[in-house]
Formats: sequence, C-alpha cells, structure tokens
Amino acid sequence: MKGIIISASALFLILAAVAVLMLSPVTLVALLIAFVLGGYLLSLEAYRRFPDRSGRHLPSLLLLAFALSPFVFLTLIILQGVLTWQAGVLAIISYGLMVTFWVNLLSVPLAIKSKYEEGKLVGKRSFPSLSIIVPAHNEEMVLGQTLESVLEADYPNKQVIVVDDGSTDGTFHVAARYGDRVVVLQKENGGKSSALNYGLKVAAGEIIAVVDADTMIGRDSLTEIAQKFADEKVVAVAGNVKVANRKGWLANCQALEYVISIQTIRRALDRFGTVTVVPGALGAFRRRILDETGDYDGDTLTEDFDATIKALKSGSVVQGSSQALAYTQAPRSFKDLYNQRLRWYRGNFQTFRKHLDVITNPRYGNLYGLGFPFMLLSMVVVPVIGLIVWGSVIVALAQGQVMFILEIVILFIALQSVLALTSILIDGEDPKLILYAPFFVIGYKQLLDIFTVKALVDVFLRRGLTWTRAQRF
Repeated sequence: MKGIIISASALFLILAAVAVLMLSPVTLVALLIAFVLGGYLLSLEAYRRFPDRSGRHLPSLLLLAFALSPFVFLTLIILQGVLTWQAGVLAIISYGLMVTFWVNLLSVPLAIKSKYEEGKLVGKRSFPSLSIIVPAHNEEMVLGQTLESVLEADYPNKQVIVVDDGSTDGTFHVAARYGDRVVVLQKENGGKSSALNYGLKVAAGEIIAVVDADTMIGRDSLTEIAQKFADEKVVAVAGNVKVANRKGWLANCQALEYVISIQTIRRALDRFGTVTVVPGALGAFRRRILDETGDYDGDTLTEDFDATIKALKSGSVVQGSSQALAYTQAPRSFKDLYNQRLRWYRGNFQTFRKHLDVITNPRYGNLYGLGFPFMLLSMVVVPVIGLIVWGSVIVALAQGQVMFILEIVILFIALQSVLALTSILIDGEDPKLILYAPFFVIGYKQLLDIFTVKALVDVFLRRGLTWTRAQRF
C-alpha cells in the first residue's frame, strides 16, 4: 500500500507541474473547476448517494459544469484581449487538462480506498443458486477451454448452459462432449441478446452469470461474485476482465487499457454502487432484475451496457468484484481490433441515445449524478477533444513551437506512466505493462479516438450497425 500512495502522490505532483508549465488564468480556472468537482464527489462518497433533487429536471451538476466550462475559458480569453488560434488551442488544452485532473482526482483516491477495504472483507460465505450462460457462435476453437474453466470453478451449486447461436462449425459438438454437466441448447442465429434470452428460459438460478465463449474464469471467480450478492440491494456484479494473450504491442496495449481505463475507473464507480457496465466476458445479474427490466434487448450492439443501465435506472446498486478474474482473448490484428471497437463504440452510442432521459431525471440517483455523465465524458468528449488537441499540436509544430510541445508531451507521458504504475500496483498486475504507457499519449490513444469518432458518425448516420467478431485461431 505504501508504494501505491507514493505513486499516487507523484501523479498529482506531475499534474501540478503541467499546470505550472502552462500557467495562465485559463489553466488555473480549469484546475480549480476540476478540484471543486472532484472534492464534491469525494465528499459524497461516504454517503454513497447524491442529494435528492427529484423536483428539478435539469442536467446534473457534473454535466452542467463540463458543458459550461468552455464558455468560461472563452470569456477569460476575450477579457485578455488575445483572440488568436494559439488562444483557442490553450482553451482546448485547458479543457482536456481539467478533465484529466478531475478523472484522476476522483478515480485514484477511490481506487486506493477500494484496495484498502478489500482486505477487510470477511464474513460467512453464501452460495445462492447460480446459472452460467455461455452464448456461442462459431466458437469451436475456444469454447472447450472456457467450459473447462467454468466447470472447474469452485462453486457448489451451479448450472452451466451453452447456447449455440446458429453456429456453422463444430461449436455444438464441443459443448456436447461434456455430457450432463452442461445443458446445450441450439437455435437459429439471432445475435448475443437473443442467445442470452434463450438461455434464460431454462436457467434455474437465482443469480444469472454470463461468460463469453472465448473467456476463461478464475477458480474463485464465481464465489467472489456471489459474495457481493449477500447485500440484497446489489442486483448486478461486474467481473475483473484481463487480457490473456499478451504477445505483441497491440495485445499489451489492450492489457494496460483494461487495467487503467476499465478496472481503476470501475473501482471508483463501485464506491457509489453505480458501475455502468457489467461485461459480457464475466458478469452476473439477479434473475429478478432481468425479469423486471425485460431481459436482454436486441436494439443495441452492447447488450451488457444496456442491461446494466436498465438495472441502475431501477434504483438498484451495481458493483464490481476485483477478485472475480476473467481472462479474455484480445484482438491480435488491427483489423480485428477495428471491428471489435466499432461494435463496442457503436453499441455504446446506441445505448446513450436509448437512455438519454437519464440526463435530466434526478430520480435515477447516482446514475444521473455520476455514472451516466462520467460515461458520456469518457466515451464521447475525451476522444473528440483528444483528436482536436493533436490537430492543434501539429499546427503548433508547423509554427515552430517545438520545445513547448516537447515539454508538454514529456510531462503527459510521465503523467500517464505514473498513472499506469498506480493502477498496476492497485490491481496487482504485471509491472512490465508500464512500458506501454507512452502509447496512451502517442499512438494507441489516437487509434482508439479515431475508432470512437468513426463509430459516433456511423450511429448518427445509422450505418454499419451490425455484429462484428474477431478471427479465432
């Protein structure tokens, strides 16, 4: 824990160094806004709920602050009497700095607190009846190892269901080899949501877990998930998904992304009971919440995100389990990564559009106050701002501001490296992953941002909204 505290302290010192280097009224106001918002949310964490403002149908304080702050920066620039393209770049960078500072100020302390309290969780083990649904379409190459891990998982009362969703390979025969230890269902191809709903028809468990056909779970993962359901308010639990095939630059960048962008952020949202995505790789829902909210819908490409938002809109608690480990096969080629992320990001934007009523409806509690705004900022605003910033950087380099840009890039690489180290220490991950942190400033990050903007345009134009999958080996 001492190493985590030192790393986190270094993180905020580097953030302060960035602010000093870019010292101006605009950046100072940006940091002040981020500090106030971060402090406000940290102060609410002890109560795990937002103030009830059910009579006021306005966007949350968080959304309002981030929507209005660019106008604050623009006003400051006008007051300074400097209306050049450099001033515009400074405003954009200040906005990005504000978001970066706020995300770190919120997520890192809460993730550390989550890590600290993790070791104190002791009590009587409970084992509610559990059904595991494994949807599979043409997964002959990987399904066997997935089923081996599920069957070997240490859980006394489980039902394993494989739904062959119209496969044209040997998926059914692989599942059938396990005899009466696995319930094998066949249906015409209809997509993952229809496969899950088909499995629900025969699922007998109080808890419904979902495991992707290319994912291996840890021996204790089901037990760890079940313990979270000891609290009756908890209706869904997200597992801790990691990349299994860590060979090559692309796979290791994804492995680090899962640690920083998913697990560290999830630990923070867990403190508010508002984890916004229960992943299809490993996640679980109470059967009753699926019945109440209408099972899995097929109108988005990310049925896991959609089902989680529906559960949160019911006023329930959704948490994550850092000890419920799952190891998934990440895309190994740029083509497969492109296809995967287009599906993810298109599905995310479809889900945002479907649940836009959350933005102005305070009765949704923490989802309205934090969860939904956070997802909008991280999935929409940050990628778009990131591409604008790098476009501005190219212009600045063309204008000869090489040393200033170099200083900023070095500081942000240092910032990202320390953030990576902190996240790695919190999650007990491989320290070698820190070598890939610079690519989250230059390289990998821009790749994901381009995919995000492409998906946003696709959803706006309603094109390409079909399922894509990686090649199996």
